[in-house]
Parts: sequence; structure tokens; C-alpha cells
Amino acid sequence: MTNEKAVKLKLKQLDMFLLDEYKELHEFKRKNPADYEKKFMKRIKGAIRKLNPLIKEAVNVFYSPKERGRKPKVDIEGKVRILLLKQLIGKSNRMMAYLLDLFFMMFNVDISYKTIERLYEDNDVYLVLHNLMIIILEKKGVNNIDASGDATCYGLSVTTHYRSDAQKLKEKLKVSKGKKKKYVYKFTLMDLKTRMYVCYGTSLKSEKDAYNKAMIYLRQLGISLNSIRLDRYYSNHSDVNKFKDCKIYFIPKKNVTMQHGLYWNERLTDFVENTFEYLKEYFKRNNSEAGFAADKRLLGWRISQKKEDRMDTAILAKVVWRNLFHLSG
Repeated sequence: MTNEKAVKLKLKQLDMFLLDEYKELHEFKRKNPADYEKKFMKRIKGAIRKLNPLIKEAVNVFYSPKERGRKPKVDIEGKVRILLLKQLIGKSNRMMAYLLDLFFMMFNVDISYKTIERLYEDNDVYLVLHNLMIIILEKKGVNNIDASGDATCYGLSVTTHYRSDAQKLKEKLKVSKGKKKKYVYKFTLMDLKTRMYVCYGTSLKSEKDAYNKAMIYLRQLGISLNSIRLDRYYSNHSDVNKFKDCKIYFIPKKNVTMQHGLYWNERLTDFVENTFEYLKEYFKRNNSEAGFAADKRLLGWRISQKKEDRMDTAILAKVVWRNLFHLSG
């Protein structure tokens, strides 16, 4: 077992020269743009082809049409299809309604932008999206996973862009009490083998709140972890000790102490004695950051919904699209 002095010395060496040495030994390969475009188009086409059968399967898990009452303008499958399509196109509710008039005449109904906005708080739509996510994970055989976890934010207005604001302040923006919220936090856990998200959490309060919701979601799904990689924000002993059934890779904080149990000491010992191999595993967390960048390029960096439950549905739709793209990959 290592000691506190050795851990702090290793952290100092990491800042001074070890990180540069590691990067020299492990050069990151750049993607070939032509190959990337080919794979991307293949995924898009595969996702669109599989969308309708998967929605039907997700609906059949729990849903049976109501026999009484007024018949809805659009059935549950149509509602889910419209919501997912809106997230992919990235248009406003009003513009989406106009597009539906043009491209979905088979509905033979008038659909207003308010109808589309209400889809985000429709419990049946949310349940189908949730089932869709589970079905996709099952089809890909996602169960015992090596995971990477990280958080990002989506702007809630056109004028706020999380990346540029965070760079200006050199830290993630926190919104004080009483002020209008600028961002919604999203935490996701990615399966490194399939690059799919296995769980997610959202919050207007904090990144940690989104993380806690994602961990609850993970337990509900029953997916087990072989290993997990988290950044320094989650390197407190209380967070690390929750993962005693798997290996957790993190960079300790500079004020680290040792008196927090055997598992905590074992992880710090691994960091000190096998630094380069440890870093090799830890930096697989970059897959999460790359995933967020790809998601925002494809599905947008802004959430246009104003209510928290609607924001959550919008982010779940983005998660479903991400997994759908990687089902064909």
C-alpha cells in the first residue's frame, strides 16, 4: 500500500512532466475525414431504416389503445416518430408543424406547434422512448460494461453557449439562486465497446444532481460495471467507495488523504505504482467528451423547452438517437 506523501508527489510529477511523457507515448490517431463520412452516412441510413420497427416494438411492450373517448389525432407511434424527427431536424415547434404539413400528409390532420410541444410532457411518449432505449441496448448485448462517465450542458436560449461561456470563466458556469437558469446539465455513462449511452440524468441544479439521477437510472436498468472512468469532480472518497464492485479510474485531488478505507487506498496505490497503465485506462474517458461533441454537432447544443420535465424528454430523445446511430455501427 502507498501513503499520502507518495500520492501527492505523484500528482506533482503528473503536472510537471509525467502527463507530457504519457502523451508522447500514446499519440492520438486522427480520423480520416473520408472514412468518417462513409461510416456516418451508413449509420444514418441504418438508424432511419430501423426506427419504425423499433418504435413499434417499444410501443407493444406496454401500450394498448384506449377504446373509449375521442380518438387522438396521431397515434402513439406517430407521436414518438414526430418528436424524434423534430430532435433530429432541430427546428422550432412552429417550423416543425409547417414541415409536417408538407411532408406528412398521410396523417390527414392539422398539427399545431402546441401539439408538438405537448408531446414532451406526454407520459406515454416518455415511456416509449425509455423502452426504445432499453430495447436498443438489449439488441446490442450491453450488459457487463467498461464505462466512461462525464457531464455537459445544453443552453436554454440562443444567446447562451456553454462552451464559450465556460472558456471565458475557466470553469463550468453555476447559476445562482433566484436567477433565470441558463443551462440544463446532462450526465451520461457510456459503454466503451459500443459507444452507446447506458444511462443518463438531467438537472437544472447542478452537475452532481444529474450524476446522482444517472446512477439511480443505472441501478434500475440492472446493468453492471466492470470498470468506470470519472473526472476529478467525482474523485471524492465518498463517490469512489460506491464502486467497490468494479475498478474506478480517476485523478485524485491535490488535497487527497488516505484514511477512507481499503478500497480507496487500493485505487490510490494503483495510481502511484502503475501510473502509465492507469492513465491509459483513465483517458478512455475522452470518449465521453468526443461523444458530446458529436451529439451537439448532429442534434444541436440548445434545448428549446422551458419546463424541466420537457427538457428531460428532449435529452432522452437525443440519447435514443445516439444509441440508434451506433446500433448499425
